[in-house]
Amino acid sequence: MTYSLSKRSPVSRSESRLLQLLAKLLPCILQPVVLKWSVTQVLDVTEQLDAGVRYLDLRVAHMPEGSAQNLHFVHMLYTTLLVEDTLTEISEWLERHPREVVVLACRNFEDLSEDLHEYLVSCIKNIFGDMLCPRGEVPTLRQLWARGQQVLLSYEEDGVVSRHPELWPGIPYWWGNQVSAKRLIRYLERMKGCGRPDGLFVAGINLTENLEYVLAHPAASLKNLTLPSLPRLSAWVREQRPGPGRRCTNIIAGDFVGTGSFVSDVIRLNDKLLAC
Repeated sequence: MTYSLSKRSPVSRSESRLLQLLAKLLPCILQPVVLKWSVTQVLDVTEQLDAGVRYLDLRVAHMPEGSAQNLHFVHMLYTTLLVEDTLTEISEWLERHPREVVVLACRNFEDLSEDLHEYLVSCIKNIFGDMLCPRGEVPTLRQLWARGQQVLLSYEEDGVVSRHPELWPGIPYWWGNQVSAKRLIRYLERMKGCGRPDGLFVAGINLTENLEYVLAHPAASLKNLTLPSLPRLSAWVREQRPGPGRRCTNIIAGDFVGTGSFVSDVIRLNDKLLAC
């Protein structure tokens, strides 16, 4: 949801004290720098869904200065988007596409009290209703179509999941935390060698940075870091095989999905299942 970040977006309270201090002392200098390293997508949520994206990473936060129940998304900075509005936009898209299914991963909850968790879950239930697939065995598409279910929603808070059968536990995410495509691919191959988790899991081809790297490259951006590496990362994606095998992939997530062939590369992996 980082496409909605702007220079007016405040720095997250979960970021380092140094970053928060610099944001207060040098807002006109630091804010544009942090913004460039916080944006990971330029397509809005409807455009992402139209492009073929079916997994959305939703990092939810409550801004300290916000109203009692306003929930936003966060990635170094708080988005201007409200969570309820975005979930409604996804629901409306699904109503227009009744054969499509999405996996929504709510995680990284920042400053959410128990009451806010319950408020968020009530919003999820009210917005999606019967579209939600209750947790259990991972269903097939045919089973979901037969039931009229279109949303599998994972929630990275075990206590909340235990109280609500509509929620699935947090989906494991292979996060390499690397600025180099070569090192990221080496990490992903090492994880594959250890064997895939049971059920759903995500292999992230996201390049990432830390505060020291950002401050050392103030004129650069995450987009400038990512785009030159996309051909190499896309080549790795095309080599993968989906399915239940020990070294098979499941969900693959990436940044700047509107650039290059990432989405079509992932979709075409399904042809390998048909060829089995």
